[in-house]
Amino acid sequence: MKTKQLTASEAAEALALKPQTLRIWRLKGIGPRYVRYGGPRGRVTYRESDIEAWIAERVHESTSEESAKASE
Repeated sequence: MKTKQLTASEAAEALALKPQTLRIWRLKGIGPRYVRYGGPRGRVTYRESDIEAWIAERVHESTSEESAKASE
């Protein structure tokens, strides 16, 4: 199955973030998974399925549930 590839700008827009935020998150090793083409300075894309999975991991029923997951 083929998944849609989003540019960093498209992924940022889908997440209501600035592209710079995704750059910082990549440096820190947080945020959604991404794909880099062409070596360390190459093009970055995000698979739409990875964006959706990353969002799904952050769905909470309450703030107490969120706090419990954060302390694990």
